[in-house]
Amino acid sequence: MAFLMKSMLSNQVKNLGLGGGGEENKEESTPSDPAAAAGMTREEYEEYQKQMVEEKMERDAAFAQKKAERACLRVHLREKYRLPKSELDENQIQMAGDDVGLPEDLQKMVAEDQVEEEDKDSILGQLQSIQNMDMDAIKEKAQATFTEMKQAAEQKCCVM
Repeated sequence: MAFLMKSMLSNQVKNLGLGGGGEENKEESTPSDPAAAAGMTREEYEEYQKQMVEEKMERDAAFAQKKAERACLRVHLREKYRLPKSELDENQIQMAGDDVGLPEDLQKMVAEDQVEEEDKDSILGQLQSIQNMDMDAIKEKAQATFTEMKQAAEQKCCVM
């Protein structure tokens, strides 16, 4: 019973911070220097921090470049389809600074699309689209329209 009382009271006293130096030893054992905590010397730790900052800057620059490329693509599509411009895209392109252009894959796709559109706009493209039309359906539609007009004219004109 005495053992039980002693253990309960000593735990309560330690929690209050009045007795027992165990907590002070724990605080002293943890190093306050981050280099020592990482198991490095001060110089190694500083070099490590510099590398981390440089890598972060490189990642940020690459990310900004990718965002600018995407914005450039959106601007190109807006021009192509005559949609309103976006200030956000223009700001992203300006923030990237360097000569931002479309990635090579997208440039090839855009060039192919332009060639296809030029072919469709040319006279040969129009002739090919005429060949693909269903001439029988067009003839039937024209004859039906002509017949309707003829009947309307006969009803209005008493001479015919």
